[in-house]
Amino acid sequence: MDKLKILVVDDESRMRKLVKDFLVKNNYEVLEAGDGEEAEDIFFKEKDIALIVLDVMMPKLDGWQVCRDIRAYSKVPIIMLTARSDEKDELLGFSLGVDEYISKPFSPKILVARIEAILRRTNALSQNGCLECGRIKVDKAAHQVWVDEEAVTLSYKEFELLVYFMENKGIALSREKILNSVWNYDYFGDARTIDTHVKKLRSKLKGKKYAELGEAGDVIKTIWGYGYKIEE
Repeated sequence: MDKLKILVVDDESRMRKLVKDFLVKNNYEVLEAGDGEEAEDIFFKEKDIALIVLDVMMPKLDGWQVCRDIRAYSKVPIIMLTARSDEKDELLGFSLGVDEYISKPFSPKILVARIEAILRRTNALSQNGCLECGRIKVDKAAHQVWVDEEAVTLSYKEFELLVYFMENKGIALSREKILNSVWNYDYFGDARTIDTHVKKLRSKLKGKKYAELGEAGDVIKTIWGYGYKIEE
C-alpha cells in the first residue's frame, strides 16, 4: 500500500520538523510548506494529498485564507494549529470546514492519533470501510459487527456509537462531543443518555469464543467525569 501524503504547513521550521518526524515514523509521506502561498502551490500541484496540517498565523496567506481557497475545490481533511485558544477562532475554523482544531503547544503523539482518526473516518486508512479493535470487527458498508467472528446485533444508534469510538481509537472523547457527533447538534437530551447506550453496547460485545480473555466490550474505557475512549 502506498504511503499517504500529509501536507504540513507552518512558518516555524522546528515545528514542521517535529511533526514530520512523528508522521514519518508512522509511515506517512510528508510534504512541507513554510507559508500559505507555498502550501497552495504544493496542494494544487500534488493532487493526491490525504490530509493537511495547517497553522493559522503565517506570512503571505494565513491559514484561514488557505482553508477558504482549498475548500472551494476540495474536501480534503484539514487540521488547524493555533497558538491561541479562542472559542471564536475555533468556531470560525469549523464554519470554514476544518475537521479538527488543535492549540499549541500540543503532543505530537496526540496529533498523530487525531490524524489517524480523521483518516479512518474518511476511509483512507480502512479498506472497504472495515474497522477493527481488539476482538471487535465492523463492516460499515454492510452495517455488520462481529466479536470473536460471531455476528452481533446492534441497534442503529449502538452501531453509530461503536463506529464513532473505533474511528477515534485511542482518543479521549467527552460526553458532549460524543452527543454532538453521534446524536447531532439538534439533540437536546441529557448527555448521560450516552452512559446508557455504552452500558448496552458493552453488554452486547461480550464475546464467547475467548471468554477467558474477559469481555470484548471492555476495550471501551470510562474516563470518569469526562467521557469515554476505545483502545486495544
